[in-house]
Amino acid sequence: MTDAAVPTHCPYCALQCGMSLRRTGDDDPGVEVVERTGFPVNRGALCGKGRTAPAVLSSRVRLTEPLVRRPGGGALEPATWDEALGAVADGLARTRSGHGPDAVGVFGGGGLTNEKAYALGKFARVVLGTSQIDYNGRFCMSSAAAAHQRAFGLDRGLPFPLADIPRTGCVVLVGSNLAETMPPALRYLSELRENGGTLIVVDPRRTKTAEQADLHLAPRPGTDLALALGLSHLVVAQGRTDEAFIRERTTGWPEARAAAMAHWPEHVERVTGVPVPQLREAVRLFCDAPTGMVLTARGPEQHSKGTDTVGAWINLCLATGRAGRPLSGYGCLTGQGNGQGGREHGQKADQLPGYRKLTDPAAREHVARVWGVDPDALPGPGRSAYELLDALGGDVKALLLMGSNPVVSAPRASHIEGRLRSLDFLAVADVVLSETAALADVVLPVAQWAEETGTTTNLEGRVLLRRRAIAPPPGVRTDLEVLHGLAGLLGHEKGFPPDPEEVFDELRRASAGGPADYSGITYGRVVAEDGVFWPCPETGTEAGAAPPEPGTAPPEPGTAPPEPGTAPHPGTPRLFLERFATADGRARFVDVVHREAGEETDGEYPVLLTTGRVAAQYQSGAQTRRVGKLNDAAPGPFVELHPRLAERVGVVDGDPLVVVSRRGRAVAPARVTDAIRADTVFMPFHWPGEGRANNLTNPALDPTSRMPEFKVCAVRVERAE
Repeated sequence: MTDAAVPTHCPYCALQCGMSLRRTGDDDPGVEVVERTGFPVNRGALCGKGRTAPAVLSSRVRLTEPLVRRPGGGALEPATWDEALGAVADGLARTRSGHGPDAVGVFGGGGLTNEKAYALGKFARVVLGTSQIDYNGRFCMSSAAAAHQRAFGLDRGLPFPLADIPRTGCVVLVGSNLAETMPPALRYLSELRENGGTLIVVDPRRTKTAEQADLHLAPRPGTDLALALGLSHLVVAQGRTDEAFIRERTTGWPEARAAAMAHWPEHVERVTGVPVPQLREAVRLFCDAPTGMVLTARGPEQHSKGTDTVGAWINLCLATGRAGRPLSGYGCLTGQGNGQGGREHGQKADQLPGYRKLTDPAAREHVARVWGVDPDALPGPGRSAYELLDALGGDVKALLLMGSNPVVSAPRASHIEGRLRSLDFLAVADVVLSETAALADVVLPVAQWAEETGTTTNLEGRVLLRRRAIAPPPGVRTDLEVLHGLAGLLGHEKGFPPDPEEVFDELRRASAGGPADYSGITYGRVVAEDGVFWPCPETGTEAGAAPPEPGTAPPEPGTAPPEPGTAPHPGTPRLFLERFATADGRARFVDVVHREAGEETDGEYPVLLTTGRVAAQYQSGAQTRRVGKLNDAAPGPFVELHPRLAERVGVVDGDPLVVVSRRGRAVAPARVTDAIRADTVFMPFHWPGEGRANNLTNPALDPTSRMPEFKVCAVRVERAE
């Protein structure tokens, strides 16, 4: 690294805020964050996590050498890289030889770069021959992804840039606390209101984001589906539907309309707890505005009915003509740093690079040709994330895990910890000794965001380049170097280069013609254009001609290269303006009705638990819990409860509180506030130990997305002795 600041991006959430790293006089970590005001997403703004991100680069908090558990189950001890990689290769090969390829599992992460996600999926299917691969992004936005595919034929978190949000007339924000989860994005909502637009926030808690709203709806957890259907009912009853849009650009409205009409306002009030006048006011604000958007996050998505719930919110957009038009549409606020790209290029159980379906013969043929293998040799779809973790120690006897910490982040976490302990062999590649890494037979220390180059894709579908600013410590390797070394030991000396740009060039070829087509994107373009929006096929348009209509199908594999004199494809910031990405170009309404959560309250468990994040910590906290300033701001878990519930239980603010579900218990201090419903408690999920919120959560799965029901379960609360 030179003394000049190196432009890069934050390692945390899906905003992927622009920042630069500059050398300091300190030796460890030796860099500091400086603002990068020219990057359009955050315009220089950073949250506390982004500003303190270099702290995790310090050798005082991160892994700097491989660790191997000696025979007999002893402690992890330092080892050489040759010894560690040899042990991993031997453990995987031994399991595969003795029990078959599907006895070996691979578990990835939504924070891995596109290059790593691509290489990991290829490694699982080509080197190991296993179908058993999935990743923690399944726990994040999979329900929204499934609903996107079902309604629009294509899944991209936001079908428009963030910059469009302040220019629309009304935003309905469902189950998102942007003020704490993505603080730099809150300015888009502030600017919306400054421009005369309105903000409706749907959340059972009066969060910092809800305090900014013109209208706050606080439904009972698990009832967002009924709420969305009730709003659609009122849209129909008040004659606020856009009949021309429905007729010309959608299918399935009669069935969806009938389903909505079964959810009359008084019934919806009884189910959700949202008063009828507030329902009517929400419809008035949304429909009076000339344009509007619905944005969802984990609140309505992390449910056993999450796909249908998102589908009902999409129905509301379609019924009012607020989709496929400028400054209108439905979008998902993707959570993890590369949650979008991570699900596009092969680490999801049912997908191949380019967001291709693993069951599609043409997709298998195309990707196999790029990989130089027989299409019939590629395994079929495997288990989803929770189902894979639940199978550990049974059908799946060995696991290679990269960039995830399921001991803290998985539902029914104590059970999953037991499944990890029951494995014959566990190898973990991580930056720090996470709670999951501490259980491993081999721990491989890998480089971080500032120590390697690679692309991520933010929540807008904007492909970005994180650039290496400093060298990793001598005992640390990149994930690509790890896969390169393991592939060589397992008989595949070619096909897994350690150079990220070489991997990205192969990813471009593998994605060409797929729904998420990156073939026209290069490192040079990403840098020059502050990111490139996919789809961006290599085949361009004639110089000066209009780009292809958003939502049109990419070129088929084998399409001839552009003729001389054609321009590169400009990328696609806005999707669906002329047609949707379905076969007939029309969006599809879904016929859905409200149903109960996987687990409802009863006499033994009379309170609802919902979970989420706080501003100073991130996901399982494996990295942020090692940063002093962040721990000062958020030192540990807590249980948020209403004063009436606190009085009934006999606790005051700060008292230890026990929360018990059918799966386990957690203990944390009470935080008494009237900003939450009296029938609900809230816990953040960043911590291990006795305050581990995911001891309690329910692994009931959405039948389509296989998303666990993190956001609601039945509990009882008791004062701790």
